[in-house]
Amino acid sequence: MMTAQQALTKLKEGNKRYADEMITADTSKRLRSKTFTEGQSPYAVIIACSDSRVIPESIFDAGIGELFVIRVAGNVIDKHQLGSIEYAVGHLGCRLVVVMGHDRCGAVDAAMNHDPDNNIKYITDEIKKAIGDTQDETEACRLNTLNSVRTIEDSIQIKREEKLGLEVVGALYRLEDGRVEFL
Repeated sequence: MMTAQQALTKLKEGNKRYADEMITADTSKRLRSKTFTEGQSPYAVIIACSDSRVIPESIFDAGIGELFVIRVAGNVIDKHQLGSIEYAVGHLGCRLVVVMGHDRCGAVDAAMNHDPDNNIKYITDEIKKAIGDTQDETEACRLNTLNSVRTIEDSIQIKREEKLGLEVVGALYRLEDGRVEFL
């Protein structure tokens, strides 16, 4: 099991390889077979937006079984995501949880500039609470990400795990150059 700091270092190194186009991730048949028989042991949980341009395994140059990825539009957190996070932390031993927002997020734009209806409104209402009156898109993405970090940290189970070395951090992915800024 990796510590939170070891996992964070591994993510940063993987993102550098990705941004520099030097991918090394193992997605081989051998590894698929191994994780099928031996199970998974991810070193980090990544909560990311569902945006098709945001692919956490690629962004962090991670192979099969390395990341426990949860994707939801606007990287918002509700009980479903919290349950998934608690599973990865409590049962799989992940010591790092990263909430990764990104620039040019359609969900953030919808919250700032539109009034969606139906179920999309649940997402944009959560984002609106997080970003307040800000009109700066990048700042709105940061505020939304940090709100999700706080929501995770408020979980009773996560508070218990933090005493055992769990860390929850925010990050912002830049679509243009592929780099991740940890907040």
